[in-house]
Amino acid sequence: MQLPIRKPGKYTHLKPDQHLTQAKFNELKNKLDQLKFNRPRAAEEVKRLAEMGDFSENAAYQIAKGRLRGLNQKILEIADQLKRAVIIKPVKNSRLVQLGSSVTVITAGREKTYLILGSAETDPKRGIISSHSPIGSALIGKKINDQIKIKLADQEVEYKIVRIE
Repeated sequence: MQLPIRKPGKYTHLKPDQHLTQAKFNELKNKLDQLKFNRPRAAEEVKRLAEMGDFSENAAYQIAKGRLRGLNQKILEIADQLKRAVIIKPVKNSRLVQLGSSVTVITAGREKTYLILGSAETDPKRGIISSHSPIGSALIGKKINDQIKIKLADQEVEYKIVRIE
């Protein structure tokens, strides 16, 4: 069985953002431990299915082998991400917006609060944005009462910083 070959996308070869909160670091560490715990069982399953005979027509063996390969790849990716991780330590009472800051802005008469973290932890619906996003990158390094204009899609939006935590 041959897997389809896909063209690499625009962001295929980008390394994941190294900046993680301590909570995300711990979550990834727990996930890595769980994957390592499951690995011997998956390897044993491949070994058991290999004993059934002809590899070319043993679909269960091929599937188990693919699962083990995927498990090994995920272990390598998470281990590499943890090895390169830089823990975000927010500075309290900072006058400037930085990684880990919670920033309250006013735009179009409405108040919005954003937490600026690394790309691995973004959740725009909950107000968690990346420091690499248009809004996040514009806010980094600014202080209270600064006004920022950001071009988003087809419009320009103005933000005024009212609080930094």
